[in-house]
Amino acid sequence: MRTIQLNGRSAVVTGAASGIGLAIAALFAEQGAQVTLLDLDPDKVSAAARDIAANTGVSVTGLACDVSDPASVAQAFSQIGVSIDILVNCAGIAHVGTLASTTPEDLDRLYKVNVRGTYLCMRAGIETMIAAGRGVILNMASIAATAGLADRFAYSMTKGAVLSMTLSVAKDYLAHGIRCNCISPARVHTPFVDGFLARNYPGKEAEMMQALAQSQPIGRMGTPAEIAFLALYLCSDEASFITGVDYPIDGGFFNLR
Repeated sequence: MRTIQLNGRSAVVTGAASGIGLAIAALFAEQGAQVTLLDLDPDKVSAAARDIAANTGVSVTGLACDVSDPASVAQAFSQIGVSIDILVNCAGIAHVGTLASTTPEDLDRLYKVNVRGTYLCMRAGIETMIAAGRGVILNMASIAATAGLADRFAYSMTKGAVLSMTLSVAKDYLAHGIRCNCISPARVHTPFVDGFLARNYPGKEAEMMQALAQSQPIGRMGTPAEIAFLALYLCSDEASFITGVDYPIDGGFFNLR
C-alpha cells in the first residue's frame, strides 16, 4: 500500500506548539520530514519539539518566534540553516466583535499576527524555494474568509486576506516551481477554542461548545489530526498538480446547511 512520505524534506510550521500547528508538525515528522516548529511561547515550542523527536526519531527543532515582528522572523529563519521545502503558516489569533464593536486596536492586533505574520514568514521562506526551483507554501485560512460569520468582523477580514495572499503567491511564483494553497477549516476543537470560550463566554462554555459543534451539519467540530492529514497531502508530491486553491474542510458547512 502506498503511503504519503516527506522523506528528505525540510518543513517549517508556525503556531506549532499546540492545536492544528502541532498536529501538522507531528504528522510531517512521522512521515519523514525534518521539521522546525515556530511559536511565540519558547517553553511550549521546545517541549513540543522534544516530544515529536522522541516519538519519531527524526530531526525536530523548536524555535521561539513572534511572527508579527520582522526581526524575530528573520532571526528564526536564519537559525533554520537548511533550504526550506515546505512552509505551513498556522499562527493566528481570533476576536469576537462586529464592525461597531471592533476597535482600531483590535483590528491592528489581528492584522499583525494573521496577515502580517503570514506575509513575513512567506517572505522569509520564499528565497530558498526560488533558489531550489521548488517549494510548497500552505496557509491556514478559514471558512470565515468566504462565509458571513456573525461577530467575526476582524477575524474574517484577516482570513480573507490570507486567502487573497495565497492566490497572489501561487500566481507570482508558479514559474519558480513553487505551489501555494490554503486550507479553510470550519470549527476545529483545539485548546485555542477552549481558551477562547473561557475568555469570551464565561459560565456559558458548555452551551457555546454545543452551538459551535452544531454549526457544522456533520454535528461536531473537526479535529487537528483531520486538518493535518489534508495538509500532508497538499504539501506532498502527490498534490503536485494543485496550486492556487482554497480547500474547505468544513463538515458540510458550505453545501449541506
